[in-house]
Amino acid sequence: MADTRETRIAALERAAETRILVLDGAMGSMIQTHRLGEADFRGGRFGNHHKDLQGNNDLLNLTRPDIIRGLHAEYFAAGADIVETNTFNATSVSQSDYDLSHLAYEINFAGAVLARAAADDAEAADGQMRWVAGALGPTSKTGSISPDVNDPGARNVTFDELRVAYVEATRGLVEGGADLLLVETIFDTLNAKAALFAIDEYFEATGARLPVMISGTITDRSGRTLSGQTTEAFWNSVRHARPFSVGLNCALGADLMRPYVAELSRVADILVSSYPNAGLPNEFGGYDEPPHTTAAHLREWATSGLVNIVGGCCGTTPDHIRAIADAVRGLAPRAVPDRPIRLRLSGLEPFEMPAF
Repeated sequence: MADTRETRIAALERAAETRILVLDGAMGSMIQTHRLGEADFRGGRFGNHHKDLQGNNDLLNLTRPDIIRGLHAEYFAAGADIVETNTFNATSVSQSDYDLSHLAYEINFAGAVLARAAADDAEAADGQMRWVAGALGPTSKTGSISPDVNDPGARNVTFDELRVAYVEATRGLVEGGADLLLVETIFDTLNAKAALFAIDEYFEATGARLPVMISGTITDRSGRTLSGQTTEAFWNSVRHARPFSVGLNCALGADLMRPYVAELSRVADILVSSYPNAGLPNEFGGYDEPPHTTAAHLREWATSGLVNIVGGCCGTTPDHIRAIADAVRGLAPRAVPDRPIRLRLSGLEPFEMPAF
């Protein structure tokens, strides 16, 4: 790389001070447009694997790297400043569903290498710096919710199992060339805490320190995460990690997500990100919201001073990102509030100790 990682991080921080940054859009729905079959996911290497692999999109980092790098390139060409690695389910916990836990490091490393290569190509084409966010998804298991309605105390994963899995994934992403880390689509704050603990553990062991983005998910109109927290309670739970940004993504379209983004914008004394779905899914599981509609919502958020980083989640395409980038270009980023120091705690609800 022409620039050191430290140079890139400093440039990212400067850019965030002067403009709204643009994330990429969906990866899974774009992969679906290629209509891949089982053979694509297996490649030559996994031809005799004993489980079906179709749908294991992260494995495509190894078996169809051309497609993944090409999708990153499409998002950069559409105006994204930051692309996320194709590693949403690349932890050993999630890969255990395919009996491929042993590949977690390799998949994360390859995912970061592919995104970094696409970023380097885009930079070489126009001289504008691009960044790679190493994606750390929520895993296929939950640390705080029982999988058995008849046994509230049952758990199918422990905090330490999550922590170990996230350390391994983090190592792969950083060593593969990620500029920052994105703990995303958080439906269970305990899983996120395991990820944040693992990231700090890796940073302390290696001396590396990258910006960390945190993005939660409000699962429905109740305004809560799946594990029951309100937006402000969620922020109180993770602010100790001193992240680069905090935000919301997935589950809802921009129209329904707005009040929760506004709440986060009010309470977070750091950058705020949001990348909503292209509306709610239709009866076939697809997304119908056109790019100009999504972009109009995000432009209104920007003009209302709610966001610093925007992009798209499920159902969004390079066309959505192009429209979003055009919509927020030239608009001032949200001013980060200077909130007074208070004791702020959280359970399902937030608590703030009043000043005396």
